[in-house]
Amino acid sequence: MPYFQPSRLTGTALLAALVVVLDYALKFSGLKIPFPWMPTLKFDFTGIPIVLSLLMYGLPSALTTSLVAFVAILARSGDVVGASMKFAAEFSTVIGLALGLRLMGRFSPRLWKAAGLVFGIVFRVVVMSLANMVVLPAFYGIPVAVAYGMLPLVAAFNVAGGAITILLGAFLDEAVKKRFPTPRP
Repeated sequence: MPYFQPSRLTGTALLAALVVVLDYALKFSGLKIPFPWMPTLKFDFTGIPIVLSLLMYGLPSALTTSLVAFVAILARSGDVVGASMKFAAEFSTVIGLALGLRLMGRFSPRLWKAAGLVFGIVFRVVVMSLANMVVLPAFYGIPVAVAYGMLPLVAAFNVAGGAITILLGAFLDEAVKKRFPTPRP
């Protein structure tokens, strides 16, 4: 039975390139989806290749694709803070996902995907809440009390963004595994 198993370097490079293509295409086409309750926050699909890189090649690959996303956003916009926040959001999601998969995979193989989803979302919400409490007052001049008031909306956005990223990434990972099964000894 034929199978597809590119090297980690090749696969990581392809997924990193996809991150760049998605970022530029969504930005310049205007297809980023604004969060209804806070339109300055926008959904995009650049996190999906990052999740795919974790599921297919491991955490070093996910770090690499996250760093490529950071560099691409920085090159496109010149916004160090925005690029850093995107990096923090996407990489915290895959760190949580990796922790959930590793921890729960030992105890309950049936629940490991759900645990990965929950861990990924919770880790993202915590990291981005802390990051916003630093970034909003320090870089955007938003009073601390207002930043605290914005946290529920920021958390809701990160729950939705994390869920979209993880679920679509896991769906595509399963589709690739079905299309290109690995050889069995």
